Amino acid sequence: MVSKEFEERAEKVKNLPTKPNDDELLELYGLYKQATIGDNDTPKPGTFDFKGKYKWQAWDALRGTSSEEAELKYIELVDSLVVKYGP
Repeated sequence: MVSKEFEERAEKVKNLPTKPNDDELLELYGLYKQATIGDNDTPKPGTFDFKGKYKWQAWDALRGTSSEEAELKYIELVDSLVVKYGP
Protein backbone atom coordinates (compact mmCIF):
# COMPACT_ATOMS: atom_id res chain seq x y z
CA MET A 1 0.00 0.00 0.00
CA VAL A 2 1.51 3.30 -1.07
CA SER A 3 1.26 6.50 0.91
CA LYS A 4 -0.72 9.60 0.03
CA GLU A 5 2.59 11.45 -0.32
CA PHE A 6 3.72 8.90 -2.93
CA GLU A 7 0.48 9.28 -4.88
CA GLU A 8 0.81 13.07 -4.79
CA ARG A 9 4.35 12.87 -6.20
CA ALA A 10 3.24 10.43 -8.90
CA GLU A 11 0.65 13.01 -9.98
CA LYS A 12 3.08 15.93 -9.64
CA VAL A 13 5.71 14.34 -11.90
CA LYS A 14 3.12 14.02 -14.69
CA ASN A 15 2.66 17.80 -14.68
CA LEU A 16 6.26 18.98 -14.87
CA PRO A 17 6.67 21.79 -17.44
CA THR A 18 9.70 19.99 -18.92
CA LYS A 19 9.83 16.25 -19.49
CA PRO A 20 12.62 14.52 -17.52
CA ASN A 21 15.40 12.92 -19.57
CA ASP A 22 15.32 9.22 -20.48
CA ASP A 23 17.54 8.11 -17.57
CA GLU A 24 15.35 9.98 -15.10
CA LEU A 25 12.21 8.49 -16.63
CA LEU A 26 13.65 4.98 -16.36
CA GLU A 27 14.60 5.57 -12.73
CA LEU A 28 11.10 6.87 -12.00
CA TYR A 29 9.59 3.84 -13.73
CA GLY A 30 11.71 1.32 -11.83
CA LEU A 31 11.08 2.94 -8.45
CA TYR A 32 7.36 3.26 -9.13
CA LYS A 33 7.03 -0.41 -10.09
CA GLN A 34 9.14 -1.56 -7.15
CA ALA A 35 7.11 0.55 -4.73
CA THR A 36 3.73 -0.52 -6.07
CA ILE A 37 4.35 -4.15 -7.13
CA GLY A 38 7.64 -5.31 -5.60
CA ASP A 39 10.28 -7.45 -7.27
CA ASN A 40 10.07 -7.87 -11.04
CA ASP A 41 8.93 -11.40 -11.89
CA THR A 42 7.90 -10.69 -15.48
CA PRO A 43 9.73 -12.29 -18.42
CA LYS A 44 12.47 -10.20 -20.00
CA PRO A 45 11.27 -8.54 -23.24
CA GLY A 46 12.60 -9.70 -26.58
CA THR A 47 15.81 -8.50 -28.15
CA PHE A 48 14.16 -5.95 -30.43
CA ASP A 49 11.83 -4.48 -27.81
CA PHE A 50 14.35 -1.82 -26.77
CA LYS A 51 11.96 0.36 -24.78
CA GLY A 52 10.50 -2.64 -22.97
CA LYS A 53 13.97 -4.03 -22.28
CA TYR A 54 15.23 -0.78 -20.73
CA LYS A 55 12.12 -0.45 -18.58
CA TRP A 56 12.42 -4.08 -17.47
CA GLN A 57 16.10 -3.58 -16.58
CA ALA A 58 15.35 -0.38 -14.62
CA TRP A 59 12.80 -2.26 -12.52
CA ASP A 60 14.80 -5.48 -12.20
CA ALA A 61 17.85 -3.55 -10.96
CA LEU A 62 15.84 -2.76 -7.82
CA ARG A 63 15.21 -6.44 -6.99
CA GLY A 64 15.36 -6.91 -3.22
CA THR A 65 14.59 -3.25 -2.46
CA SER A 66 11.65 -2.98 -0.10
CA SER A 67 8.51 -1.25 -1.32
CA GLU A 68 8.91 1.31 1.45
CA GLU A 69 12.49 2.14 0.45
CA ALA A 70 11.54 2.40 -3.23
CA GLU A 71 8.67 4.69 -2.29
CA LEU A 72 10.97 7.01 -0.33
CA LYS A 73 13.53 7.09 -3.16
CA TYR A 74 10.74 7.84 -5.65
CA ILE A 75 9.50 10.75 -3.54
CA GLU A 76 13.06 12.12 -3.23
CA LEU A 77 13.62 11.79 -6.98
CA VAL A 78 10.37 13.58 -7.83
CA ASP A 79 11.23 16.37 -5.39
CA SER A 80 14.64 16.80 -7.07
CA LEU A 81 13.00 16.83 -10.52
CA VAL A 82 10.53 19.50 -9.38
CA VAL A 83 13.48 21.66 -8.34
CA LYS A 84 15.28 20.93 -11.63
CA TYR A 85 12.35 21.32 -14.03
CA GLY A 86 9.92 23.61 -12.20
CA PRO A 87 6.78 23.26 -10.09
